[in-house]
Amino acid sequence: MIITNNVKKTKRILNVQKLDNKVIGFVPTMGLLHEGHLSLVRQAKAKSDFVVISIFVNPIQFGRGEDYGSYPRDIKADSKLLMEEGVDLIFCPNQKDMYPSDFSVFVDETELSQSLCGKSRPGHFRGVCTVLVKLFNVIVPDKVYFGQKDYQQALIVKRLINNLNYDIKMYVLPTIRENDKLAMSTRNNYLNDNERKDSRCIYEALSLGKELIKQGETRVFVVVDKMKNVIMKKRSTKIAYIEILDAVNLKSLKKIKGKILIALAVYINGTRLIDNIAISVK
Repeated sequence: MIITNNVKKTKRILNVQKLDNKVIGFVPTMGLLHEGHLSLVRQAKAKSDFVVISIFVNPIQFGRGEDYGSYPRDIKADSKLLMEEGVDLIFCPNQKDMYPSDFSVFVDETELSQSLCGKSRPGHFRGVCTVLVKLFNVIVPDKVYFGQKDYQQALIVKRLINNLNYDIKMYVLPTIRENDKLAMSTRNNYLNDNERKDSRCIYEALSLGKELIKQGETRVFVVVDKMKNVIMKKRSTKIAYIEILDAVNLKSLKKIKGKILIALAVYINGTRLIDNIAISVK
């Protein structure tokens, strides 16, 4: 396994693989890897000849007052896990290479990013799109892998690949959950035992919303209000958003029908966690 933090060296290594007609699979991460990440890595291994994982905590996707400085990092542990998975290359770019002092070019998506996390975290997806374009340009992958937990991000990345004419096939894989159904996330590491118990209300609220819709409820506000009640029973919680949207374009719905997304973001004593369920309604 190769580990590099140099853009030019990484390009040279991957150019050799391309000349040998290797299929390059790529999983972008911010590190502190868990089973959710590893599920993507395993799919990349199964569908690619040469697998690249990036580990980079991207400063420009964090807003003022967010947890960029405290975001957990452990490259040694991550490298050990990825070596066990048979990854070929880990790219840990130097921040100065990614964002030199004269950096002034950004990539933005202006439609799908207007709701959910894009609305509650202004500038977040501009940072995501910009770093992905840079990573795609360095790695030139044939296939990329993302998780459904970040549903809005996945839609935006798919739009980015299509709109910017990248020749990349994108795979979106199911959310991996803990035994208590909490979606796996690096930020779960912030939670103490009591907060972890409180966090179960997130999946409980999603499950309630899904069940109400299956029972025939078509009014968005009714479902959302009942989901809010589940969340607010816990003293540690604060709701950033709970929304039911069109799962294809993330537009608001007057009536629950078709392919829909039930999505929420909840703070557990300051730790922001997101989750979602996508379902089809006749």
